[in-house]
Amino acid sequence: MTEEEHKSKYSGCEKETEGCPVEYTLEIIGGKWKGIVLYHLFEGTKRFGELTKLCSGVTQRMLTLQLRELEQQGLVHREVYQQVPPKVEYSLTEYGRTLEPIILSMKVWGERHKRKNPDMYAREV
Repeated sequence: MTEEEHKSKYSGCEKETEGCPVEYTLEIIGGKWKGIVLYHLFEGTKRFGELTKLCSGVTQRMLTLQLRELEQQGLVHREVYQQVPPKVEYSLTEYGRTLEPIILSMKVWGERHKRKNPDMYAREV
């Protein structure tokens, strides 16, 4: 890649009034659980208990906080059904679905490279 191609490809990450687009994206999906929650919601609507099981290791408090942030950012829709016992479902908004190619690219990258640092993210099964 020539220097000119590099500049063109990576321009826009200078500190401007609006900030770096990469920084903005990482602010939206950053953190340990947001990307994982989004990934599982691409499969379809989920209840809180389902997400807790799918996001192995997340505490209920942390999942609640992450879901609230995703909802406030307009990425996740929270549907509360008036019934006993209470039923709450989470799904992606149209805006949330725009992150699918990014999250799936991260998944592919992780599958290719996770063996390079096997101890870094070892999980108990």
